[in-house]
Amino acid sequence: MKSPCNDICTIDRSSGLCLGCGRSLAEIGEWGTATDERQQEILSQLPARMEALAGALKR
Repeated sequence: MKSPCNDICTIDRSSGLCLGCGRSLAEIGEWGTATDERQQEILSQLPARMEALAGALKR
């Protein structure tokens, strides 16, 4: 499965999530060895995370 990384690798200090892809450092670290099921689980959470991050940055 293709990584959601888009080379905007900046961790938001308050949420601990990458501003580019929405993953946590732990999720980024495990991506290469994660099962397809785990990768899909992570991917399914990213749209809501990115929306929340965008809203938080507008405040």
